[in-house]
Amino acid sequence: MSRQQRLESLRDELIDRADRYKAHKARLEQPLDRDLEDQAIELENEDVIDALEQEAEEELRQVMHALERVQSGEGDTCEQCGEPIDPRRIEALPYAVLCLECAAGRAHQ
Repeated sequence: MSRQQRLESLRDELIDRADRYKAHKARLEQPLDRDLEDQAIELENEDVIDALEQEAEEELRQVMHALERVQSGEGDTCEQCGEPIDPRRIEALPYAVLCLECAAGRAHQ
């Protein structure tokens, strides 16, 4: 499977996941249970769903950015230094847009 196909598949999975989180949250928008302990659990679950939804949306942004770079022919080069991205990095993280060196430097900033 090509990198573009992998990114498109990942994009579709992330969109489905985000849609499921939104649907789950819509079901949770009903009145809270009368029991305080159950209310606390419901609110905690809602916080977890919110965090998972935000994580999926951020990953989707990264996938879309990488997909744009692949489609423009720039997908295999680091967007920071212009050097080739190691194919093993792309295999492990299909939406990588930085080489390992630049990614490590950005993580330390």
